Amino acid sequence: MSRYRTPLRYPGGKQRLAPFIIELLTKNGGIGGHYAEPYAGGCGIAIELLLDNHVEHIHLNDSSVPIYAFWKSVISKPEELCRLISNASLTVEEWKKRRAIVQQPEGHDELQIGFSTFFLNRCNRSGVLSGGLIGGLQQTGTWKMDARFPRNELVRRVEAIACKKDSITLKNWDAEKFIIEYIPTLPANTFVYCDPPYFEKSSRLYLDRYEKEDHKRIAKIIQKKLPRKWAVSYDNADQVLGYYSERRWFSYDLQYNAARYCKGKEVFILSDDVLLPQKSAIASIDEAIRGRGQGRPLHSMAQAP
Repeated sequence: MSRYRTPLRYPGGKQRLAPFIIELLTKNGGIGGHYAEPYAGGCGIAIELLLDNHVEHIHLNDSSVPIYAFWKSVISKPEELCRLISNASLTVEEWKKRRAIVQQPEGHDELQIGFSTFFLNRCNRSGVLSGGLIGGLQQTGTWKMDARFPRNELVRRVEAIACKKDSITLKNWDAEKFIIEYIPTLPANTFVYCDPPYFEKSSRLYLDRYEKEDHKRIAKIIQKKLPRKWAVSYDNADQVLGYYSERRWFSYDLQYNAARYCKGKEVFILSDDVLLPQKSAIASIDEAIRGRGQGRPLHSMAQAP
């Protein structure tokens, strides 16, 4: 079985952080509770938590119309989506058609937008919707456009998620509205994971990106108006650490593919009320994400309130 549970490839995908999130849920009474992501994207962590029954319900939000349309199709029209995946024509002409739909979604139904988003995600370099086609338009590269399109496996992933549709709430709101208006309505044992667009180089990775003032504003909103236990992940930028200077954080190494494999530092920031696992658990988590705590060492944070 594939180690991946989500059908989408995503720049800087955080699924490898799932063991750490599970430890946080365990320590903070969140197992069997609710879990929310204001920036759902590829939903790698959320889907794993749900499919493995670590949480009862996941609340997903993404302001991107194409990304929302894909997840809405998974939930509401899984059979039709799976049929499109199974019968997909993996040609440059089809790719151009799907790219045009994602670029101009007006006038197309949600299923077509969702499938087109999925098609580009699986056929573009690094899964970037605005990126180039794997193998190039002449398909002369070492890898061709079908290199990341294992139909049967992808259909299986969609079907597995669709079976849990009653445990998924999906919204297409601005992240700020989702945090301020929706999250306060969720049960007290809801854990919130925020994975905003990268601070650096976001224009290369996302259709929707933040400017510096957007990052600063959302940091204030998360810290002042998010009434549940939360964690935030970011690329390791000094400005970001400045926005969260009073919070606990650690950095770790993350390998990702954005045109080429890169290794970068990321930071994980925690709300003051989050209890951390014991040192032994943290060590195994640290190894799982292939990083070592930086800044304030993880083991010194374990007993923090």
